[in-house]
Amino acid sequence: MSHVGVGPRAVMRSVAFLTAGVLAVPALAGCTSEDPSGKPLAEQDVAAAARARIADGGTLRWAVDSVPDTLNAFQSDADATTTRVAQAVLPSMYRMDETGSPVRNPDYLESAEVVDTEPKQVVVYKLNQQAVWSDGREIGAADFAAQWRALSGKDSAYWTARNAGYDRIQKIERGANDLEVKVTFSRPYADWKALFSPLYPKDVMGTPDAFNDGARRSLEVTAGPFAVKKVDTKSDQVVLTGNPRWWGEPAKLDKIVLRAVPRDERVSELVAGELDLAEIDPETADEVTLAGAPRDPATGTPLMGPEGSPAPGPQGRSAAEALRSWAVANGSDEDAAEEEILAREERRKAAAKERRRQKALSGFEVRKSLEPAYTQLALNGSDGPLADERVRRAVARALDREKLAEAVLKPLGLPAEPVGSHLALSGQPAYADGSGALGQQNAKEARALLADAGWVPGGPVKKADEGEKAAGAEKDEKGDKDEKKSDGDDGTYIVGEDNKNGGSGDGGNDDAKDDAKDGADRESGEKLSSGKNTAQGGAPGAYAPKGTAAPAGSAAAPLAKDGKALTLRFVLPSGPGSEALRTVADRITDMLKEIGIGTEITKVPDESYFKDHIAAGEYDLALYSWPASAFPATDARPIYAKPVPAADGSLNVAQNYTRVGTDQVDQLFDRAMTTLDQKEARDLLRKADSRIWAAAGSIPLYQRPQLTVARENLANAGAFGFETPVYEDMGYLKKGAQGSRPSAPAGSSAAPSPSSSPSSSSGS
Repeated sequence: MSHVGVGPRAVMRSVAFLTAGVLAVPALAGCTSEDPSGKPLAEQDVAAAARARIADGGTLRWAVDSVPDTLNAFQSDADATTTRVAQAVLPSMYRMDETGSPVRNPDYLESAEVVDTEPKQVVVYKLNQQAVWSDGREIGAADFAAQWRALSGKDSAYWTARNAGYDRIQKIERGANDLEVKVTFSRPYADWKALFSPLYPKDVMGTPDAFNDGARRSLEVTAGPFAVKKVDTKSDQVVLTGNPRWWGEPAKLDKIVLRAVPRDERVSELVAGELDLAEIDPETADEVTLAGAPRDPATGTPLMGPEGSPAPGPQGRSAAEALRSWAVANGSDEDAAEEEILAREERRKAAAKERRRQKALSGFEVRKSLEPAYTQLALNGSDGPLADERVRRAVARALDREKLAEAVLKPLGLPAEPVGSHLALSGQPAYADGSGALGQQNAKEARALLADAGWVPGGPVKKADEGEKAAGAEKDEKGDKDEKKSDGDDGTYIVGEDNKNGGSGDGGNDDAKDDAKDGADRESGEKLSSGKNTAQGGAPGAYAPKGTAAPAGSAAAPLAKDGKALTLRFVLPSGPGSEALRTVADRITDMLKEIGIGTEITKVPDESYFKDHIAAGEYDLALYSWPASAFPATDARPIYAKPVPAADGSLNVAQNYTRVGTDQVDQLFDRAMTTLDQKEARDLLRKADSRIWAAAGSIPLYQRPQLTVARENLANAGAFGFETPVYEDMGYLKKGAQGSRPSAPAGSSAAPSPSSSPSSSSGS
């Protein structure tokens, strides 16, 4: 799917990047003595506790978005739950640390190093001598070789989703002993640490039939702290139990139940005591926080609402409303009194139900961090206005990314800094703020780019049934009410009347939203939040000469070219979990309106959003997220590679759904993928990111929030941030270690006692 607090950005005028048709990239802000990678903007929030404080036993019921269609992470229909299961039950040579960097996993790997680079790159893995599969067989070279053959791309009988890195291996053989695996590469590969994580047994990888079908609904052989007991599609859950052959620190939990629960149903399942851990939306987070707030001893109601706001009184009514209700119920109008008494009784029952709900939620707490993913605005450059780089750059220069990040993250109490890289997040080694290649927000320069591309305000617009019409009279495509026309308007801008239509000239003014006012070009003077101009000499009602530019906050007249208005199709998902995206889209729409670009918002079902619109290229603007990777040279290349024609005449875009790419970016990725010098690789990736910024095919906005609700006595689980979860350390605090933390409700399978019975319940 975001944030950067690195040194000053390189600020240059947009026209400076178009020199004789060649893109000139400014010096990176990171080329200083200061480390541009920075630090993670938010730490993980998992209620970390030492293993000695955690009780043995218990069941963790963990909400997931779906029961996976496959447990093979290398198949195309693998999902987030597939990854979660693989992390708990399979070997990984490397895992992610708190900065999103790969670190050796000592449970499986004693060492791994490049021992030769000439004539070929050779990596030798020395395995933990205790590492065995659940059937008792040692993990060894045969498993590495089987996975390489399956994922090399040489045998089309294997239905693989990806083979990056494995296609560069020449051979795999046993090393000096059974614990050594020697991997020889046909071509240098910088991201070799990405391989064999996860590692499947040769039983799964050995033949196409086993690969394609053998690990879809079961994994008979595993090698993690947990094993797959069953995938229950009827009750929509995956059950993991302890692996008796596990050689590492024993799992504290007896069982992990991954339950598929729709996001809009999770709060009800929490109240019913059917879940212990779940990712949630901001509204649920507010409710859980409120349930745990200090309460009035007399009424049982919270003393304060979310973010310190005063909480409502009993039954959610103010003192004045309660007094009025009492007066009506005890008044002389018998019919009104009877009606009010019945209403009071209904409110009493509702209040009692709400108290029970809040009491049930009071045993939970919200744990929050930033997800290792960022949300971007994608600009489809395949055709239409956005095929012109100048228009894409104008869109990008119109955006106040700081305000967009604040709109999503600030209400959650999370760091609200915009993401400065397409290839890494703050704190990761490859991170540097490359947004200077595009330039800061500047509405004036955005308008200049549009004018250079031939889009002018007030130009004629052709309509089939009405002939030509001035672009300034077009309906607001966002869906708001029609713009009002002023009879006899001569285009004069009246200082202080910023809420009136200023005609079809460049200084025209629509109903600009407050947030758009704050984010527009600030070169025209200061404005109070009331919208009044406070620049020297500016008095409401005073006339400025015709042609004077409107002050900050006023919307430009709609633009047109060749008889067509500049209106972009903005496609959004319509599901209940996409409120934040729609809020961001509204703000982007307002910001684009400030420079004369209209938007036509289309809301589509979640299930068709990506397949039928993003992947199919049926959009101009769209919001979606990409996960961060510890191996951007490998994982990000297909996202930003230049699309190439396929044999059938179609365009092969890989994962580059914006259809914007350059040969230079591809070459930088290729060089970063082959160098074994980590510093050189980082520099190459930062140069690639700078060019991606300048091409303006996608604009990173913010790192996605990660909100999790967990039982207060559940330790080492929650909002994990960059770090790979340590499943064997998850568990419930011992009673003596809980302090003021409440224990799990009586009768819940979450009780930390080893004798607690497993949960019998079944159930984005």
